Amino acid sequence: MTENNLAIIVLAAGQGTRMKSALPKVLHPIAGRPLVGHVLTTASRLGADHIEVVVRHERDRVVEVLSKQYPEAVIVDQDEIPGTGRAVQVAVDALPSDFGGDVLVLSGDVPLLEADTLSALVDAHRSAAASATVLSALLDDPTGYGRVIRDDSGTVARIVEQKDATADEAAVTEINSGVYVFRAASLRTHLTKIDQNNAQGELYLTDVIGLLREAQETVAAEVATDTAATFGVNDRVQLAEAGRVLNDRIVRHWQRAGVTVVDPATTWIDDDAKLAPDVTLFPNTYIAGATVVESGAVIGPDTSLLDCEVGEGAVIRRSDATLAVIGAGATVGPFAYIRPGTTLGAGGKIGTFVETKNSQIGDGSKVPHLSYIGDATIGERVNLGAGAITANYDDIVKHRTEIGDEVHTGSHNVFVAPVRIGDGAKTGAGAVVRKDVPAGALALSVAPQRNIEGWVEKNRAGTGAAEAASRAGKAANSEAAE
Repeated sequence: MTENNLAIIVLAAGQGTRMKSALPKVLHPIAGRPLVGHVLTTASRLGADHIEVVVRHERDRVVEVLSKQYPEAVIVDQDEIPGTGRAVQVAVDALPSDFGGDVLVLSGDVPLLEADTLSALVDAHRSAAASATVLSALLDDPTGYGRVIRDDSGTVARIVEQKDATADEAAVTEINSGVYVFRAASLRTHLTKIDQNNAQGELYLTDVIGLLREAQETVAAEVATDTAATFGVNDRVQLAEAGRVLNDRIVRHWQRAGVTVVDPATTWIDDDAKLAPDVTLFPNTYIAGATVVESGAVIGPDTSLLDCEVGEGAVIRRSDATLAVIGAGATVGPFAYIRPGTTLGAGGKIGTFVETKNSQIGDGSKVPHLSYIGDATIGERVNLGAGAITANYDDIVKHRTEIGDEVHTGSHNVFVAPVRIGDGAKTGAGAVVRKDVPAGALALSVAPQRNIEGWVEKNRAGTGAAEAASRAGKAANSEAAE
């Protein structure tokens, strides 16, 4: 901004009935943030002196989210009088009485506007010495939006809501985006004059535009160069459209920053994710939350990462990970399920059909396949055989398994926690380890094998197995006779 002296009002009081949802409209997420969160993130970049959010419908739920994620915003409650005009009235009343700058009004369901667009709008408003400036857009199908009506000279005369528009007015394709800049003094004066004499019985903020014109004050309109940026979200169709537009922007940003995105159409990246140059994303990949991926890592195909840290050169294929740290050069998958609290060291491996949770796996250690590792601490250069299970739950509390460095275990081992396996120890196939294993020891749980001859023919007579066993017995007897 060329100067501050700016207040921002975000309108987030509406019910959003067309969403047909128990969740307030402004809390529906795209790119990892609620709709109103995108608006507030943009607002915070403008250097405003005041940022206010007007709430009403599902007030407590909206405030709970805002207080955690956007604590700098001042919450203003709208009363039972409906309409955008009333929302702005209560917000202006909450500003310091001596505030004399400009007021930027944003809608909490218009998430695609960027700071540069709004900064340019405020600059144009100030350059024109206007009392109000409207951000408009030209749409092929303006259905659902208020229309910007201009007079013969091209100056904005008024804004008409869809339900109040005549046939000629409804045919106008210039729409009101719901974004305005007002001179504070003019806004205060004319807000007191609006009424509820309209089809909806609401106090319309748009009526202020007509009042300003009647008072012969300057009203300007800036047509947005990026029409998509003005999209409002009123239903699930528009929510998906806005999500796609935003994701396209995010993907292009990372491509230009040096990330290879093999198929942008099937790759989704949340707004808070961070990707280094030379990362490769294969199709059907979702980089969610505040995930950070370092240079040279390869993610996908068919992979979801939520709030993860991925080191340089790591490879994650066909896997799902949440709140995990994957070290440099490590490999994960295919078909791994990485639950919160997992840390995989540099050069380590979590392989096929492995589930991990709240476990630290050291540098160079491998859990190759068909295993569950929960509540465990595993040292460096460990190799767990196929089918390893840490039995961490005794039906009351969770217990930890500790495995030292350079441990190699047999296939199909169960470690009954709490238990510790010392450095360099080994275990045999099928071992159920219930006691600590000293460093360098071999742990076995062996029972003598017992074969009961003729059991199948006696107990499963008439089955294919019994017939096969009978044939094999006859062949053996024939060979013995020869």
